[in-house]
Amino acid sequence: MSVALRKQLALKPARPETSFGPFRLLHALPWLILAAAMRVIAWGGGGAALPALIVADIAILLAFFATAQRSIEVAGGQSSLGELTFVEQIRFAFSILWRVALMMITAAVVASAAGFTDFAPHLLAGLDGMAFDQHTQLGRFWSAGIAALVLLIIVHAERNNGEIALFAALAEFARRAAWLGAAVIVLGLVNIALGFGQEVVRKTILVYWHTSSASQFTKNLIYFVFVFSFAMLRLWITLTILTLGLKQSYIRD
Repeated sequence: MSVALRKQLALKPARPETSFGPFRLLHALPWLILAAAMRVIAWGGGGAALPALIVADIAILLAFFATAQRSIEVAGGQSSLGELTFVEQIRFAFSILWRVALMMITAAVVASAAGFTDFAPHLLAGLDGMAFDQHTQLGRFWSAGIAALVLLIIVHAERNNGEIALFAALAEFARRAAWLGAAVIVLGLVNIALGFGQEVVRKTILVYWHTSSASQFTKNLIYFVFVFSFAMLRLWITLTILTLGLKQSYIRD
């Protein structure tokens, strides 16, 4: 962690930042588009798969940062995430990524050794599931837990001059398990409902895709709006539930 990043994360007067004006709710969209493109490349396999997955997860974290900043402010808190430059945000995201990735890999190895070979690969998609749908019910709860952990890492960094500490965040999670754990359970249930709704809409769109005489551009546009609407909705719901749970935990303290 660079000294500059530590200083940037310290609370201080905010400097002007780029805004999407009346489309402020779309602040995470560019990163979600990048993440989706990288996911497509990763699915193609080959030597580009791993770098594409890394870029996709960093993009998801950047979208998470943008959403977290506003969710914290709406909940009555303060965040200096918006004060980081683009390069500092990338470094911050990568610092979180490799720590969380090691934890997810460890969890996947343990699950596989315990005989849960079918579920183990889904543990590697914990970060991806914060914005895009997981394919198992347990995976949706896992992504909810990963999102809570990332939020705690951010909060810890805000309070400790940019220090990124995975184990401190895990300890904080355990200490606030009553409210934050409840928030994760609620979020997991919401993710299940979102996944069901997303599947229904997806099937409807596919029927339209194959039966409609609309232009290919129109069909692509509809599918584009579908994918990223659910991704942004999932991020907003995730941060709203988790920040409220964390806020209640602070109040009870």
